[in-house]
Formats: sequence, structure tokens, C-alpha cells
Amino acid sequence: MPVNLTRNAISMINSGDVNSRPLVQVVDIKLIGNSQERYRFLLSDSESTQHAMLATQLNEQVRSGRVKKGSIIQLIDYICSTVQNRRIIVVLNMETIIPEYEIIGNPKVITGSEPETNKPMPNNNLEPSVRSTNNRYGAQAPANNTQSFRPTIQPAYQPPPNYKIQGPIMKNEAPARIIPIAALNPYQGRWAIKARVTAKGDLRRYNNARGDGKVFSFDLLDSDGGEIRVTCFNAVVDRFYTVIEVGKVYLISKGSLKPAKKNFNHLKNEWEIFLESNSTVELCSDEDGSIPRQQFSFRPISEIESAENDSILDVIGIVISVNPSVPILRKNGMETQRRILNLKDASGKSVEVTLWGDFCNKEGQKLQEMVDSGVFPVLAVKAGKVNDFNGKSIGTISSTQLFIDPDGPEAQGLRNWFESGGRNTASISISREIMPGGSKNEIRKTLAQIKEEGLGRSDKPDWVTAKASVVFIKTDNFCYTACPLMIGDRQCNKKVTQSSNKRWLCDRCNQEFEECDYRYLLQVQIQDHTGLTWVTAFQEAGEDILGCLAKEMYLLKYELQDDTRFGEIIRSRLFHQYLFRLKIKEELYGDEQRVKITVVKVDNVNYTAESRYLLDTVTKKIPIKKQF
Repeated sequence: MPVNLTRNAISMINSGDVNSRPLVQVVDIKLIGNSQERYRFLLSDSESTQHAMLATQLNEQVRSGRVKKGSIIQLIDYICSTVQNRRIIVVLNMETIIPEYEIIGNPKVITGSEPETNKPMPNNNLEPSVRSTNNRYGAQAPANNTQSFRPTIQPAYQPPPNYKIQGPIMKNEAPARIIPIAALNPYQGRWAIKARVTAKGDLRRYNNARGDGKVFSFDLLDSDGGEIRVTCFNAVVDRFYTVIEVGKVYLISKGSLKPAKKNFNHLKNEWEIFLESNSTVELCSDEDGSIPRQQFSFRPISEIESAENDSILDVIGIVISVNPSVPILRKNGMETQRRILNLKDASGKSVEVTLWGDFCNKEGQKLQEMVDSGVFPVLAVKAGKVNDFNGKSIGTISSTQLFIDPDGPEAQGLRNWFESGGRNTASISISREIMPGGSKNEIRKTLAQIKEEGLGRSDKPDWVTAKASVVFIKTDNFCYTACPLMIGDRQCNKKVTQSSNKRWLCDRCNQEFEECDYRYLLQVQIQDHTGLTWVTAFQEAGEDILGCLAKEMYLLKYELQDDTRFGEIIRSRLFHQYLFRLKIKEELYGDEQRVKITVVKVDNVNYTAESRYLLDTVTKKIPIKKQF
């Protein structure tokens, strides 16, 4: 059947039309770009052609074959931009009218749209285009009586009402149109988005080859569910950092789009907005209820077990335990706080969540108080980072958000499940044999497993926990004299020697002093039901094993020479059972490689927690029937 394309559609679009919804034909499709999938169309109105870029959210229409060479389409949402001195139509939304059709007419490239010489398209064997008449949709072909195709939506083009009878419109004079975040792409000359700020990062300072600088980012969500990150640098930070508030809705325009750096950006958008000196950010005073306050993409805890390391995801669960906050010394020498909690859900699995920094004292403290009082809240974690070191766990990062007892169907479903029996349902931890109340990545091993599995022989040390008893303690060279001086915020602890003037000398600090410290260097033999092994216990671990300071033991043995009292203390510590946190690493002694086992921490056995651990171990051997 004959098809009438919209007459002069290409010229109208180049003149600023964005409302006529013209009917055009796709005469060519080309896949372009190496790093990301993008499609370029050659559109025709039967007389003229012009190149167009397809918005990435429409790529599926090409992949599925709904749009192909020859397809008749109706442009629903589109703009025309100048890119590198070429006019390009950006198709934001379209509708396929006829999937396949022969090329209509003998269209030519419109003047100014291509730098190349205008050439008519070879089309010698095709029927001529059906010309439009005064009839709105064109006349029927005189050769037959078939009904001509009439599009369902094709209003006549009218100039925008605000610009009638004003003469030619200067470039960038018209206000930018509000478009969905999903439709943003670098080929648009002017755009505006209306979105809610869902997260705001801290102000960070940096130093590189170009000097000092500062940067901050915030995340946006619009009414269509599109998300994108916005980043500001230096002078732009001064303009917008205090303006942006989480939860508020803003109208943003005049920014540049660049590919998102996925190492730092977890949002499902291939682009990121960079605000510039001419960018505008306007607060929308009227609350827009169509824009949600937050958007989640929750993963069941059972699926996190197969998630990639360092991936960013959302998770929701019931908080079943919260550990106290503890100080941790980072590699850069700065101290921070760490707090560990455990979540469970209806998938029959639980996972460890590690809170860092301010999360420990804010949400973490509130969660601990709730759990201690017998209340087990629902916790939603937005943008948690997966860690796969010895099992899967979730950690907070700068862009993470925590929501305690949030609203929503997922949270309500969890509460109902927990109250109707989920509270008493056993769950398997995907954080690899982590003991209730234990430290991060605490993996249980027997002493025989340490040897049989060849632990410590890889490039990185292995960290395990073993329940064992002390059966022998070497009393020769059980401690050493150490430097008490501070280097920064840490004690030197280097071995010191006594000089002829009875003062202690540290070769590292190159200083002498009257008193030194005494630090444990215990060689201890431990045993469990599978075997025994030698371990080394330094200062804190030695104090936990012997129950007194190294200086006290040194004075008894070497100055008071009270061998009786010294021996009593040693014998009193034998056959005590502990939980040993062990670091296992192969080291070179002379020309021989040996596996060294160092005691990092010693804990008395908590038999309540131990019973829960044994119960979990048994449960792992028994299939669990999921409850819904």
C-alpha cells in the first residue's frame, strides 16, 4: 500500500520543529562506536535525508529487528543539534509504523547536514514517491484503488507559542526542553532535566600534576526511574556544594556529558554530567510527588554469594546481631572506626555488613541499641560494596546509604516473614564460617587442616581461627627489651641493647634512655583433637596467654631469680583452651622456606557463641526448606 511520508519533515526539523511528530523512513542503519553500542540512522522524508543518532535506550528496537533498513517510523521525541559543524537529529523516542518497506522516492542529502558532496541515493528501479496534496495525508496513487496509509498521530507543525511572530530564533535563545535522564547523550546541544538528589558525596580535595583541586558529586533520580551522577570541580564546587541538598528536586541544564567511570560510579547510566561555569541549577520549590525519594534494586542475600568482587549492589535484611565499634588503623596511618553486623533474609542465608567511619557512630549505634533491647530492625543498604576475601561480605563506601526500618513492600514482606517464623529459622552465612560476634572473615580450621590444605604458601598470608589448648611454653628468650620511643603515633618497639653506661640504646632511633619496655616473644605449642603445632605470640597475645605483663615475668626470672614463682605461672597456663586468631605465612629462614604461624589474637572460649557455631556447622550439612 502507498505510504505518505511527512512532506519537508527534514527541513522542518532543521528549522527547529520538535512537535510535528513526522513520519519518516530509515534508509540506512550503521553501528558506530567501539566502547559502547550506538546506532546512526539515515532518515528520509522521500525528498531529503539527514543523519540521526538513536538514543541508547532505543537500541533494543534495532537489535530485535523492529527497526531496520526501510522501516517507516514516526518520531515522537527528538531534537536537532549541531555536532562538529554538522546537523544531526537525535531520536529520543519513536514508534515503528511499518517494519519493512521499499525505499520511497529519490531523496538527497539536505544542504548543510553533511560535509560531503550531496549525492542522490541510487534507486533506479523503485516507484516514485507518493506526493502530498492539499489532503493532509496526501492523495492516493491514481494507478490503483488501494487505501493509502494514514498515520495515527501526525499533527501539523506549529511554531512553539512563546516564539510566534518573533522572526528568526537566535542559537540557544529558546529555553531547553526537560527530557528524561535516560534520553541524555552527548549529541544534544541543549537539554534540561528535573530530578531529585538521592545522594551527596563529601567534599574531597586532591593534588596532581596540575595542582591542588576539590571535587564533589551527587546522584539524581527522575520520575521515569533514570539515574545519573553529577560531578563538580573547583570553582563550580563553590557555586553548588551548599546549594545541593539530599531529597530536594532541582532543574539542571547546561552541563557536559562524559562516559561514566565505572570504577567509581555504580549507577546504571553510561554517562555522567559535569557541571561547568555556565551550568544552571534551580531548586523546584513545589514538591514533585511523581519523583520517588529513592530507588532500590535489592538482591537476595543468596544471590550475593555469586556476585563479583567490588561490585556495588543494594541489599535488605533483618539485623540479627551488631558488634561494638572498634578503632582500626588504616594503611595511611589514619585511625577510623569499624562496626560489624549481620543480616538475614527469607532466602535462608545471612551476610556480614561492615560499617566504616561515621556509619559506626550514627546508624551503627542506633542499630546496636535496638538489637540490645530485643528489637530486630529491617536495614536497607543502598550501594554496598561486595568483598570476596574469604567469603562474601558487604562494606560501606562513601556513596553508601543506610535506611533503618524503611517503608516499601520489600521491608514489609521481611517483617511479616520474620514475625511469622523467620525469627527462628536457621540461616547459613555466606561470609564463610564467621562466628557469631566474631571478627571479620574469621574462618575456622583445625590444626591438621592448616597443614593438609597448605595454608600460608601463597603470595598472601592466610587468616584462620583455631580452637586449641596450650600444651607447652618455651621459657628461654620468652621476651625482649624494646624501644619505648614514639615514632609519629606508634611506638618504635625495636630491640634495644644496654650500653656500658647502663643506658639503653636504640639503633633505629639513635637515642639512649634510662628505661626500656619489655615485650613478649613467646614460642607456644598448641593442640586440638587433630594434632599440634608451634605458634609465635607477640606482646598482646602473650599477655592474654600468660595473664601478666612481660616486664613482671622478666623481673621474676632474671632479676629476682624466683624460678619457683616463674614456673608456677607457666604451669598454671597450660591446658587452657582458647580461640586463636592465626596469621599463616611462608617465610625464608636462611636458605629454607618455613611456614610461620603467628598468634594475632587470643580469646577465651564463649561457650554460648561456640554452641551457636556448632549448630550452624551442623545445619550446613542439612538441607534447609525455604519459608515464604
